[in-house]
Amino acid sequence: MPENQDLTVLVMGREFRIGCPENEREALLASVDMLNLRMQEIKNSGGVPGNERVAILAALQIAHEFYSRKISKSFDVAEIRSKIKSLQDALGTAVDELQAGL
Repeated sequence: MPENQDLTVLVMGREFRIGCPENEREALLASVDMLNLRMQEIKNSGGVPGNERVAILAALQIAHEFYSRKISKSFDVAEIRSKIKSLQDALGTAVDELQAGL
């Protein structure tokens, strides 16, 4: 297991020290960049006072996007089983008809 190393990042001009495995460093830095960009977009849109509210809105947006992608990539097992059963029935009927024609 990779050992955590301290990494200092800037989020909206504030410095944070985070423990991070070396092999995840680039992903964490990209995440910080994405967060800073999202927070800056929210701040620039106006109407959202204070960095704390901006951070919460950015976190909610990112979490919602993640959850939406996770849900869209999931599948309904019952629906798949139903489709498989329908295909099996159709194949069975086709085989029976072929055998009856021989």
